[in-house]
Amino acid sequence: MPMPVPLSNRFERRRAETRQALVRPARQILAESGDTSASIQAIAERADVGFGSFYNHFDSKPDLFGTALDDALEEFDQAVDECLHGVDDPAERLAGGLRLSARLAESHPEIMRILCHSELGRICAGSGLAPRMRRDVEQGIASGRFTAVDPVIALSALNGSLLALLELWFSRPEVDIDQAADTMAEVLLHMLGLSPEEARDVARGPLSASA
Repeated sequence: MPMPVPLSNRFERRRAETRQALVRPARQILAESGDTSASIQAIAERADVGFGSFYNHFDSKPDLFGTALDDALEEFDQAVDECLHGVDDPAERLAGGLRLSARLAESHPEIMRILCHSELGRICAGSGLAPRMRRDVEQGIASGRFTAVDPVIALSALNGSLLALLELWFSRPEVDIDQAADTMAEVLLHMLGLSPEEARDVARGPLSASA
């Protein structure tokens, strides 16, 4: 006979399910338009939960939408990490992160639309591709793989490149976004000190089969 699930565990599970039910429509809204003016009542109805449940999980709409963006960025992190697992070269990781961002536009369109509609400061802050870029730049400089450039300037160029890719994907569907990402990665690696030939080889080499 199976052991009964403790009441406390069932309560926490249901609480987590309700919280996630509210996050899902918030993510959908961010992907559809980025317009966060929807009422709490409308969000609760879209989540199929009671209005009063909202304040059991979130203090305000900005709190909910911030959580939804963080949730999308965490999923983005996991997708990129899975594809780059076992890649140690900071140049390959840096190029791979940019190139995978383009490929994820097809496999994870909601996330990419959320990034398109989100503020620059949030995208380039504590989660998503920016921390990974920072780590790879610092490791590349420390190991001599990259020229000892100012990391802040390097990260500004890298973050700008990511946003440019998002804009291309969102507004110019006729552009080959994968090719654009490969070219952008090649230019950035050359900027960081790799020779033109090596930058091209790294930026156009095979990606993980799971990409």
